[in-house]
Amino acid sequence: MSMVSEKLIKEIYKSGVIAVLEIDDAENAVPLAEALLEGNVIMMELTLRTPAALESLIRIKSRVPQMIAGVGTVLTVNQLKEIKDAGAAFGVAPGMNPRIVEAASELNLPFAPGIATPSELERAIELGCNVLKFFPAEMSGGLKYLQSMTAPYNHLGLKYIPLGGLNFQNAQVYLESQLILAVGGSWIAKRDIIKKKDWKTIAENAGLAMNLVKKVRGNK
Repeated sequence: MSMVSEKLIKEIYKSGVIAVLEIDDAENAVPLAEALLEGNVIMMELTLRTPAALESLIRIKSRVPQMIAGVGTVLTVNQLKEIKDAGAAFGVAPGMNPRIVEAASELNLPFAPGIATPSELERAIELGCNVLKFFPAEMSGGLKYLQSMTAPYNHLGLKYIPLGGLNFQNAQVYLESQLILAVGGSWIAKRDIIKKKDWKTIAENAGLAMNLVKKVRGNK
């Protein structure tokens, strides 16, 4: 079963925000993680869109162990094996590829495939998924669409992490929904800001994001 444990689900909910990151230089990985932690963001998704992602994960796991670091844009079984070996806390994919989900289950790696339709959702359910990435969230119709699409499945207790088009302005709407485990996005630490090594801005953005989570969820 490619399921996320209750322990990790609680950690994701507590975080409320997952910083989705594109790192071009592994030298930036540790100061980036430290900047996020300064703003109390404890969870990140390192996307495999750059060659530096795996080395960045290894450095963060070694030097900033309190950061819960997962990996996104997982498209192949080989990538799954690589991120597992590198110590990823979880894996995420943009789409619903049954082969990848099954492989993640075999590796005992918590995994969230991407879904945007009822058919994709049902396939994920069949494969044992209990946490799903809603992608691309805003472009697919936002929270209203998600609520409508998932209504027939609510009795299953599934939880969703929306990504795609989220920002400071619309994240609160998602966080207020019982369907949402956490919101994800690159707005906290955009690729160009990371390249500039602007850790102060990233820490400030992280703090703003966590203030929003606290405002909506309080001490839950």
